[in-house]
Amino acid sequence: MQLLANIAIDGLAYGMVLFIISVGLSVTLGLMRFINLAHGGFAMWGGYVCAWLVRVQGWSFGWGLVTAVVATGMLGAVLEVLVMRRLYRRGELPQVLFTIGLTFLMIASVNLLWGPEVQLIPLPGWLTAPVDLGFRTLPAQRLLVLAVGLGVVLVSAWAMHFTRFGIWLRAAVDNTATASTLGIAVEHVQVTTFALGAALAGLGGILGAELMPLEPYYPIKYLVLVLVVVSVGGMGQITGSLVAALTLGIIETTSKYLASDWGSLFFFLAMAVLLAWRPQGLLLRKA
Repeated sequence: MQLLANIAIDGLAYGMVLFIISVGLSVTLGLMRFINLAHGGFAMWGGYVCAWLVRVQGWSFGWGLVTAVVATGMLGAVLEVLVMRRLYRRGELPQVLFTIGLTFLMIASVNLLWGPEVQLIPLPGWLTAPVDLGFRTLPAQRLLVLAVGLGVVLVSAWAMHFTRFGIWLRAAVDNTATASTLGIAVEHVQVTTFALGAALAGLGGILGAELMPLEPYYPIKYLVLVLVVVSVGGMGQITGSLVAALTLGIIETTSKYLASDWGSLFFFLAMAVLLAWRPQGLLLRKA
């Protein structure tokens, strides 16, 4: 019984990290129709900046986290304005080629600035303090990951379905020319969406640094995992991405507990089964 509880706690925490990182890609890929294979690079960048601010510059973890998330969002906004908005209507191949090149540029940049070593983010005492759940003691950081993940779900779903910004975004995607004619600032909506997606990736990179270590090849190492979550959950589906991330996170954790020699075989086997069963996404109906 305790083994099942341990798998559930660790799997949920891992799944929440995958969700926080992937939800921004789900929105940009599913709603904005932009293939951003550099999304993992934003997660890495947020983690690296936070690690540098906290460990080297002596900032508190809270201020380092907020600053790193904002800086990652600003990086995404700058790239969207300068390059990516010119690729929206040019098809998938230019988007794929540019974002792959951007990924390798990010890898080279962090390797030059911080070296090839794994970057650690020092946590404050209240996050490393043990929390007794009765059946297991775990650091408060795991509970923070779960709480932030739930907050991201609620705020993202609310913003997409119950705010004017969400209506503008869906209108801009469905028919850009008509949305612009109706007075919607399409370019502002696009840059804001892309910046928020990058910021969420940076947040996931920071909170998940313990489970997904920060090193220069982070964007390539974990890109497949993020793409799997988006594909299984359904592009543009926030709730679907959450269900997919938690399901796959628990499966991956279970395999590590019970069959560590098999690596991530069960993760990708589950991906194949889920996509064969629901190719359109877990919570989407067939057209």
